Amino acid sequence: MPMSRRIEIELTSKRPDGTWTWRAAGAREPRGEVVDSVVPAGANVNDIMRADVETDLDGSRVLSITPPKAKNVRTGLLEILPSTKAFEPVTQQLAKKGSRGGDDRKGPRRERKDGDKPRGERKDGDRARGDRKEGADGRTDRPRRQFFDAPPELPQRPKAKRIRPLRVNVDAVLAELPEAHRTIAETVLNGGVPAVRAAIEEQNRLAVAAGKEKVPAEGLLQIAEQLLPRLRVAEWRDKAISAESIIHDIDLRDLRSIVVTADQLVAIDEETRALVAKMKQGLVIRQETETKNWLDDVAAATSVGRVVRALRLSSQPPKAGVPFPAPLAAQIVAATVAGLTTDAPSERWIALLEAAAFSPVHAKVLPAAVPAVISEDLTKTVTRLSPLMPQIAALFGIAVDPKARPPRPLQVPRGDKGPHKRAGELNKSADGKPGADKPRRGPKPQAADSQKPAADVVASTPESSEPVASSPEPVIDQVVEAPVISESEVTTEQAE
Repeated sequence: MPMSRRIEIELTSKRPDGTWTWRAAGAREPRGEVVDSVVPAGANVNDIMRADVETDLDGSRVLSITPPKAKNVRTGLLEILPSTKAFEPVTQQLAKKGSRGGDDRKGPRRERKDGDKPRGERKDGDRARGDRKEGADGRTDRPRRQFFDAPPELPQRPKAKRIRPLRVNVDAVLAELPEAHRTIAETVLNGGVPAVRAAIEEQNRLAVAAGKEKVPAEGLLQIAEQLLPRLRVAEWRDKAISAESIIHDIDLRDLRSIVVTADQLVAIDEETRALVAKMKQGLVIRQETETKNWLDDVAAATSVGRVVRALRLSSQPPKAGVPFPAPLAAQIVAATVAGLTTDAPSERWIALLEAAAFSPVHAKVLPAAVPAVISEDLTKTVTRLSPLMPQIAALFGIAVDPKARPPRPLQVPRGDKGPHKRAGELNKSADGKPGADKPRRGPKPQAADSQKPAADVVASTPESSEPVASSPEPVIDQVVEAPVISESEVTTEQAE
């Protein structure tokens, strides 16, 4: 039994006899004819309508046609009327990062519309400006930190070059030795005759434990003593040749060490004596150049207002005992005292005092009065630095302990990757450690157990340190006393 289904049809044409032809909308099949009485009134060709179609073996027949639904007309819409004004494009310009409104805010303020009414007055019921809390504890007596323009940066001088000696002369000496003596020579280079003696003792201890005979030490020590002067000369020549190539840019520590070690050489030839004379002459020239650069850097830092940097540089002379010029010392003292004002924050006082305490002008710095707000960190700093600056301690009313040792400059550990610490935090750590002001000790000597036998392998003892003249802090000629020098810098907040 055929069943009807509803599809969409398209009226394709109308014949003169009143019949219509149709087909499925968008397709060729099915298609057929339909009488005019079934088609709704007002239908036109190409109209798409919904129809009930019955399909059987004879084809498809349209039973009824429903006219399409009329689209609902949307009402209640607002009509946009064109504007009669001319179009003016809008532009914007973003302020630079870090700016505070530009230069236009530095001029005189505009007049207020409410007349000469003070800015702080409010209407009844409003909270007064002074009632605003300045933190969790509601303190209002804390002075607001002053904002100031940072001094201009100074160009940094290139870092001095360190020597990297090659083993040219040492390898030449080792190549001339017998195979049995090379191991002893390597041990002598690493630690001298004591290293050879320790290696022999270790080898004899192992031999006794294994039930073997001991090695005679006298012969090996005699060989080591004979090789030592020759090896030291070869080692010194390697360092001197390396320094000669960078004599104008070499670090003064390396050059001074080479010159001091040259006085300990024995049995040197004419070529080595000429090289020693050249190193001494180069040291004199380098010290004069570095001294001039040092004074120029201190004067430049003082002139631009970087007082903390000038104080730190003044405590790091390139030569021990170099006199500090009195006029430059007076400039640094005046700039330091000018920064120690009563309205300056405690952090500024701490930074200046930490830098001035280890400079050659530490005894001449005396501000007019203490700051208005004295923090706990500032009191600890003055107490710690009182042996070096008793006049500052007297200004704060702090008694100086006559048995107190001179403090050392504060510094952050080199391996510390944590956040930047302030001088006050470093004061706490220094106060909490017993003996924080005691001088550091050198590395512990290696035990004899760590030495390897001299006859088997090369001993791995540390290279013997070369004597270097101590460098006390410079003094001001007839003006400033000479404090103890230190090359470490003080790490404080607001260095500049």
